[in-house]
Amino acid sequence: MGRGRAKAKQVKVARQLKYNSGGTDLDRLKSELGVNDSQGDDSYDELVEKYADYADDYGAEDRKDGTTGH
Repeated sequence: MGRGRAKAKQVKVARQLKYNSGGTDLDRLKSELGVNDSQGDDSYDELVEKYADYADDYGAEDRKDGTTGH
């Protein structure tokens, strides 16, 4: 008797997930995943410093003719 009720609930949840796109609370998702908000700008600055020499060596020539160098 309990299996029918459980399956009905699963079907209901599946339909909600399928048809109710949007409305995702991204802030809540970030907190559940443990994402640190302050990391974004700092990590970008670190990457810029780390790869600045490569940009000087390879960036200008690749942009002149429209190729990416790959």
